[in-house]
Amino acid sequence: MGTSYSGGHVIVVGSLDSRVKAIVAQVPLVSGSENLRRLVRSDMILQLRAMFAEDYERRMKGEKPLTIPVVCKSPPEMCALPTADAYEWFTETGKKRAPNWKNDVTLRSVEYLSMYEPINFIRGVSPKPIMLIVAQNDVLTPTDLALEAYERALPPKELEILPGGHFDAYVKEFERSSKIARDFFLQHLGKK
Repeated sequence: MGTSYSGGHVIVVGSLDSRVKAIVAQVPLVSGSENLRRLVRSDMILQLRAMFAEDYERRMKGEKPLTIPVVCKSPPEMCALPTADAYEWFTETGKKRAPNWKNDVTLRSVEYLSMYEPINFIRGVSPKPIMLIVAQNDVLTPTDLALEAYERALPPKELEILPGGHFDAYVKEFERSSKIARDFFLQHLGKK
């Protein structure tokens, strides 16, 4: 089971590791390059790429890596997750759950995210069962990209669509999403 970024990880690992027997990917990141194109304004892409290059040069010299905020209140400020729901989650809900969280991520992490393409591995999951739990109005890991990944997946596969956005899977729809995942695993991994 993986959610958001790790929702992409379980797709990749499930495709490559024969020990994995069933997969649930909840509100998964399936295409880092498409996420970057959708989350970063087009007029800021060149600036971001220049920041990636500067960070690389600094690290090669043994200097401290560059960082940017994870979330920001009012884009066009540069941050890794420039959506209103991400800002609300990390600064309000998430901060209560992880009081030591810092609003800081390395540029290298953002660059690696931009090259991460779990969608390219999804067909390799079969014949293991896979379930995608997708939020109907997800702007952080866009709904249409997750649905495209589901279409590419081979059977056996299942799809559940939750109302709301990305973070609703963790709060408003948590009981439902966790029950869906539990029931899927019981069906496919339960005692026979």
